[in-house]
Amino acid sequence: MRIAHVITRMIVGGAQENTLFTCDDLVREHGDDVLLITGPALGPEGDLLTQGRGGQVPVAYVPSLRRAIHPWQDLRSYYAIKNLLRNFKPDVVHTHSAKGGMLGRLAAHALNVPAIVHTVHGAPFHPYQNGLSRELFRQCEKYAARCCHRLISVADAMTDLMVDAQVAGYESFTTIYSGMDVEPFLHANEHRDRVRAELGFKPEHIVVGKIARLFHLKGHEYVLAAAAQAVKTFPNLRLLFIGDGILRTWIDNYIEEVGLEEHVVFTGLVPPSQIPELVGAMDVLVHASLREGLARALPQALIAGKPVISYDIDGAREVVIPDETGFLLEPKSIEPMSVAMVQLANDGQLRERLGSEGQRRFAKQFRHQYMTNEIRRVYEEILAERKRH
Repeated sequence: MRIAHVITRMIVGGAQENTLFTCDDLVREHGDDVLLITGPALGPEGDLLTQGRGGQVPVAYVPSLRRAIHPWQDLRSYYAIKNLLRNFKPDVVHTHSAKGGMLGRLAAHALNVPAIVHTVHGAPFHPYQNGLSRELFRQCEKYAARCCHRLISVADAMTDLMVDAQVAGYESFTTIYSGMDVEPFLHANEHRDRVRAELGFKPEHIVVGKIARLFHLKGHEYVLAAAAQAVKTFPNLRLLFIGDGILRTWIDNYIEEVGLEEHVVFTGLVPPSQIPELVGAMDVLVHASLREGLARALPQALIAGKPVISYDIDGAREVVIPDETGFLLEPKSIEPMSVAMVQLANDGQLRERLGSEGQRRFAKQFRHQYMTNEIRRVYEEILAERKRH
């Protein structure tokens, strides 16, 4: 097959890793001709493609393709994507992210590409936007959905959200969990003592980790507020924040305000290859985002045998199963998160039981090869259907 993937930017993030694994697998495992079309990876999150992970995937850059809405630049990006697709002549166009998904689907539809697919990593509309923005993005998604043959959700919750918003009907969606390289997470604890020592943690410390950009709606403030309560009961609790972003100064000030200066360690921005050993250094993972399709950090931690504390948002409940793999809490709640932190900090057997069950359940279905095989099966189904008609 000739397959073009379109995504707004290849920053260090879950949707981007998903896309890169898919492209690389299609080339390596299936011998497909693949072209990855993307805009520049601007911002503090880092560039995934400069980390030597691009493999054999050809990349075409569209300089005008940006995340923010800009009518003139967006029009230029549309024509640039359309020209790239016209020259590449793909059998399949697979789009990701809001801007790349919209422009990529419109361009592919205009060119009558045989199979057009879009992955919903997270809805571009959410309750924390103003009403006008939310409705605009909903209408854009609804229109773009008519320009593709199948929608892939990274969690059942994303399908429910999109159907409830009348973007498309259930028959348009297929759930395929976002894949990753699970082997390093299965062996994450092999690096535990070394990494903990490098980070300044002592054997008696119980480390609660969070993997997320330091950005709005990621929930660092709730984790800090909960930890400020928890350390009064369990002084050896420590927080490990992995990631960087525009809220670093604000978070530093908040840490000082709640008196957690001795309890929080930042790694800054790290390459994805370092994440497994950092998860191995943790005892618990906390996920406090207020919107996310299915955060990769949740299955990553569970595959590494770590229990998780998560807000009950989007796809989290599909992997965070109360009393089986972790704690599922009301979004923005602080007291329950603090209680969960203390309970897990005090009970090593509970941590072991929840983490082991997570590893048993999820190691297979989150392998990136499994994801890519399922995605390619969707391509084949669409092409076969189109050929029949």
